[in-house]
Amino acid sequence: MNELQKYQFKCTLTFGDIYAQVIVWLIVIFISLATALALWSSDQQTYAIVTMGLILVISLPFLLFAFVTTLLNNIELMPLQEEESTQRRSKSSQRTKQTATSTS
Repeated sequence: MNELQKYQFKCTLTFGDIYAQVIVWLIVIFISLATALALWSSDQQTYAIVTMGLILVISLPFLLFAFVTTLLNNIELMPLQEEESTQRRSKSSQRTKQTATSTS
């Protein structure tokens, strides 16, 4: 049987990756608020609330899709070589031994 290969999970997401998405989302919010205020002052309060809610509800799935796809694009799974995995195991066992001796 094939032995399962070990993988290293690494997330490379930075704030710069989602910075533009946050800016666009803030612009959408301010535009919807400006639209609602413009309609509110013209005696169409019902339309103002509906317009603001509609803009936010329609744009929210696109924002979530953008965040999730950006996150998934920045996740890396790299197979570990046998040497690396044994080195990691030995380092982790040394750390546990050191913490066990320092606590007792």
